[in-house]
Amino acid sequence: RKHPLEIPPPSEKDWLKDDEENFFLQDPDQMLDVLPQPFRMINKLVMLVFENAMEIIERRETLQEAQKVRIQATKCFPTAEFQVTGRANCLAVSGKYLFVGLSVGLAVFKVSDCKQACAWDAAKTEVCAIHASDLGNEHHALLAVDEMGLVWLFCFHKDSFLFIKNLNEMEDISKRSTCVEVVLSQGGDYAGVLLQGNTEAWLEIYQLPKDSWLKERENSPGAAAELAFRERKSTTGKPVLKLTLSLLQESVSANKADAKLALPVLLLKVKPPKPITGSIFKSPLDALMKVDDGGIFGLGYNHLIKDSQWEQQEAIFHSTYQEYLEAETESKDEIPRHATFHFLLPSRILQVGPEVKLQPAVPAGISVHWDGSHNLCLYSLNRPLKEKVDADLKPDVVWPCAAPIASSAVSSCSRYLALACEDATITIWDKHLGYPLTVTALLKEHVIRSMHFL
Repeated sequence: RKHPLEIPPPSEKDWLKDDEENFFLQDPDQMLDVLPQPFRMINKLVMLVFENAMEIIERRETLQEAQKVRIQATKCFPTAEFQVTGRANCLAVSGKYLFVGLSVGLAVFKVSDCKQACAWDAAKTEVCAIHASDLGNEHHALLAVDEMGLVWLFCFHKDSFLFIKNLNEMEDISKRSTCVEVVLSQGGDYAGVLLQGNTEAWLEIYQLPKDSWLKERENSPGAAAELAFRERKSTTGKPVLKLTLSLLQESVSANKADAKLALPVLLLKVKPPKPITGSIFKSPLDALMKVDDGGIFGLGYNHLIKDSQWEQQEAIFHSTYQEYLEAETESKDEIPRHATFHFLLPSRILQVGPEVKLQPAVPAGISVHWDGSHNLCLYSLNRPLKEKVDADLKPDVVWPCAAPIASSAVSSCSRYLALACEDATITIWDKHLGYPLTVTALLKEHVIRSMHFL
């Protein structure tokens, strides 16, 4: 080297200019953009918002075009309306009449012109549920449940109500039961009432003598209490319906009136099935006394197991399984239970003797399943009438299921029976043949509350 080593002087072309001191803040994608960095960032965000908005608009337009192609449901608007006294709680249609449960009594309207045909408010009670069935010859059976859980049975003909009986009325109010559900069979041959008392629940099936009712009403159409109407003009000039009650006897309350028609007959009384236990004996002493044939010395009072040993064993058991015993006592308090029941037309499942003549349109049995039960119990309705109904009635047919039954439904022809279990499994049974048609398993997180045949 000719010259010693030294630092070379900087060249002028590499010097930083005043306007390029913040070059590291510039966007490399927009080298030629003259806008400052904050404005360029805002521009990016605004363009991103516009692009997202256009995507949403295009997606909605696509959905709207797809919905236009689909068949639109027909919109139905009310063609007529009618005024009721008080509040309407429930409705039921039978034949050409519409029955309405009101906050005070009942009202009947004609379906053809929506005009009021009759009303009943003798008991001054609120009706919460009603069921009606056509008996033929312009007669209708009506079951009404009031706010106190009492079941009222009526027979309606043209423009008059005839009160027949309170199905669950008791003189002692403390022993009175409350109606949970009521079902009237198609044709009005049978009525089912699910009752709940202080400590238990049970199902009562009544046979309605509708043939006797029709004959008695034809012979004496005006022999019972009837409700008549007359129209009068109010001060405003509008027609007002005024109810007048005419009785042939002295004025008495509706629940004490003497019915002129034959009373319904209690046919069945179904109670929840008892839990299956391993033994019917309550103690070892009962078992020894039952099987004692002379080969056992003594009955085990003292020399087999002492009382102190039993007490010690019981204390150990209670201390070990305390949490399970508490859960068991809580479940025992929930004694009132709910049941779902259906009236069934004749089929091969419920066999009857050759001497019994079955009518195709008259129910021949009922199906009952209680909440939490695995079994569907079938009971035959072709039983001899007794003065005292069997309290411990056994089912004629039992269909076991793998899981507790959650819901059930019967088709209008009564041939197909659908059972939904708590494990989200739905089974369609053919009652005439007695075997399942289809089994559908839904996801376990689904809970089936109710089912209906369309």
